[in-house]
Amino acid sequence: MEISQNNVETLVSKLSLLKKEIQKIIVGQDVVIEEMLIALMAGGHCLLEGVPGLAKTLMVRSLSQALDLSFRRIQFTPDLMPTDILGTEILEEDHVTGKRFFKFNRGPIFANIILADEINRTPPKTQSALLEAMQEFEVTYGGQTYSLDKPFFILATQNPIEQAGTYPLPEAQLDRFLLFVKIGYPSAEEEVRVLSSTTGAKKAKIEAIIGAEDIQQLQALVREVSISEEMVTYVSQLIRATRPETTAYPYIKEWVRWGAGPRAGQALILTAKARALFHGRYAVIAEDIHTMAYPVLRHRILMNFKAEAEQVTSDRVTQELITLVERPNWK
Repeated sequence: MEISQNNVETLVSKLSLLKKEIQKIIVGQDVVIEEMLIALMAGGHCLLEGVPGLAKTLMVRSLSQALDLSFRRIQFTPDLMPTDILGTEILEEDHVTGKRFFKFNRGPIFANIILADEINRTPPKTQSALLEAMQEFEVTYGGQTYSLDKPFFILATQNPIEQAGTYPLPEAQLDRFLLFVKIGYPSAEEEVRVLSSTTGAKKAKIEAIIGAEDIQQLQALVREVSISEEMVTYVSQLIRATRPETTAYPYIKEWVRWGAGPRAGQALILTAKARALFHGRYAVIAEDIHTMAYPVLRHRILMNFKAEAEQVTSDRVTQELITLVERPNWK
């Protein structure tokens, strides 16, 4: 897909407009909004975690309104079945011939943007129904394969796993999420603005800024962003250092049960490229890699019991590795 220089500049300028539209509704959370948009630009899916009441669902809805795309919300509950997500076959009758036949009735997964709300409140069997859709962008039912519309973007929200009624996501499904974004409480000033803006009669309206064609062009453009061979090698070394069996760092062997796989390196390079483009640059710099390392590795480094007992998180492991792994000669 060839994109002219004028179109490139137009597309990049739309990114800041897109962020401003979302900020009409969402107060603060600038980093979270940016990481959601980076996941979309990189062509991956995003998992949002935060306690109830932090506007996770509202944030996703606001994004969907700023994008001229089809949107469906799936509320995950303990009794949700895979067919409630993918669809099911129904028996129909041809009124002319009188013959009966099965017709596939498409489920809510057939949309551009999917909000998988509280995804960890449903058992693993139903959670895993998303695996093929997330990786292959298609659904198989009754031996027949159905392609999903593009762009296809899943934004899943979950409550912290310590809360009652939650089921931890299987590692295989966690790895399908490009980014794992954590949402924290707002600052005192932001909380005052939230209370003021949400309890009055005036309500902001979000305008659609970008459509399906623009997003696909952006996703193609992200892959054209330049990254040096030295940086690619550094990313590989960073990922390999997370694995207890190959790492040179004793604390990784002490705290980590499983390290990140090659998909983490792919995700880190793609999201670093997307972040560079988001900030109007056409080459990756060190800040892009170090910033995106946290949401990329957060769910791909599995801590052991000792680390959990000492309250050592995967974010701390990432921070240590960024400090210790030898960097190439970059600015």
